[in-house]
Amino acid sequence: MFSSKNKDAPPPPAMPVSPAPAKRARALSAPSIISADMVIAGSLSSTGDIQVDGRVEGDVHSIGLVIGDKAEVHGEVCAEDVTVRGKVVGRIRGRKVLLAATCHVEGDILHEALAIETGAFFEGNCRHSDNPLGNPLANSLGDPAPGSRMNGESRHSNATQSQAAFAPLNPAVT
Repeated sequence: MFSSKNKDAPPPPAMPVSPAPAKRARALSAPSIISADMVIAGSLSSTGDIQVDGRVEGDVHSIGLVIGDKAEVHGEVCAEDVTVRGKVVGRIRGRKVLLAATCHVEGDILHEALAIETGAFFEGNCRHSDNPLGNPLANSLGDPAPGSRMNGESRHSNATQSQAAFAPLNPAVT
């Protein structure tokens, strides 16, 4: 009515549909859940999210990871987004790491962003890294990485274990 276009003109071509970004696909999929009565002895790996409410005795690698209030993980945790509400005994590597008030963490944290709520228990070292998910040997807390800085101090009860884990590669001969 108000346009001067020909009514017989073909409709404009449809825009090509591109695949949804990974973050959007991740938001649409449900997390894999390790329920409270589940005990896993072995490593977990997922290209999506994992929610642990039970016990895992091994490493956990995923895109997003939530460790519930009553959950326990004994091993390395590696994910883009890590939220810890339960217990972790082992190293945590993540871009965004949140230690909730109910958490108990015994281990080292390599992170891009770290938030610790009041009441959280954390015993170990933490270090900022521009690529915490990269090569774990190059970014280990024992080896300084360019662009990294120390944010914590070791308070392990077993001094021998702590000293061995962070000993220099070429100790001075006495």
